[in-house]
Amino acid sequence: MTATPSPDAPPSTLMTDEEYGALRASAALWAGTSVLITDQRGRVLIQRVDYRTTCLLPGGAVDKSESPAQGAARELREELGVTMTVDRGLAVDRVSADGSNAPADMRFPGEILHVYDGGTWDDEQIASIRLPEGEVESIEFVEPALLPDLMSPGDARRALSALRARINAAGPVLLENGLPIAPTVLDRAGALRTARARHHLPFHAGPAPEQLSVVQAWGWLLASDGRVLLLLEPDTGAALLPGGTPEPQDRDNPLATLRRETHEEAEAEFGDPQFLGHLCDPDKPYARLRYAAPLTRLGPPPVDPATGRTHIRVLATPEQALEFFDWGPPAANQLAAVHRARAQLGIPRAARQPLTELPDATDPTIF
Repeated sequence: MTATPSPDAPPSTLMTDEEYGALRASAALWAGTSVLITDQRGRVLIQRVDYRTTCLLPGGAVDKSESPAQGAARELREELGVTMTVDRGLAVDRVSADGSNAPADMRFPGEILHVYDGGTWDDEQIASIRLPEGEVESIEFVEPALLPDLMSPGDARRALSALRARINAAGPVLLENGLPIAPTVLDRAGALRTARARHHLPFHAGPAPEQLSVVQAWGWLLASDGRVLLLLEPDTGAALLPGGTPEPQDRDNPLATLRRETHEEAEAEFGDPQFLGHLCDPDKPYARLRYAAPLTRLGPPPVDPATGRTHIRVLATPEQALEFFDWGPPAANQLAAVHRARAQLGIPRAARQPLTELPDATDPTIF
């Protein structure tokens, strides 16, 4: 009896072209495509459709003789009434036959699903959306942490993995059932799976009025390449800048608060700071101060005495750091103040690049 070659073996004289084609077809998978779109607050566009109880990213099946990118562009036209070029991939997910809740009668063989970057849409682009008469009932932009509540588990994992890949800027990632086969620090920390810190408080470049109580001092600590120190909670993936709440030993000195908190949270020290401004709540007599300063020392990762946890320390561009917070339109003014201070400190503007984890302080290029 002639042994049958594996499906990935080349045709041989032992098989006809028809036999080889049938063998390869028996191992075929479906192909799907989707598009990740966010608004200017970093919320993700999802669709409610009439054929599923869970929400979806825009997208669908790839048609015969159609590339995944062409299929993604077609789905945007059909589902959102938007014509645009789709040419930047975020993820390729191999969904196994048992990784889906597809009905048995469907005989789901598995799927290769591509996720493309649809970009960040402004109000004008969002207003241009025109839904079809059927299939898509509504769209909304939701906080990333809500995706697991609104989507199927696999779809939510895929969307969050793609969003982390977009922020990390290291190129497309390979997934299996929604999870990266080579997890980044953002994947390991579970970034964006809990609600981002939200406050849309106005940012003022001047000093805080004396009648306001200072309740927070945070710092944008700049490495020599223009990136900033960002901390991730190890159990929730929540992000924060170094700094915190004044304590009695700080003697009403916000800089003392910032230096103490930076040491406790990150075992870090900084040089001469520049005051950026303050945020205030119209309904409360409080002020939150913001500073920028050059990062000058980083020791071993400490245990934060306030929480008993060791933060994950990463370097990110200021723009990347902002994507981990929901600070609304006032964030643009704060970001501009950071870059003015950076320029005055003689530190270059960082190019967008993958985030760097800082488990220790052995890299001399940080300072």
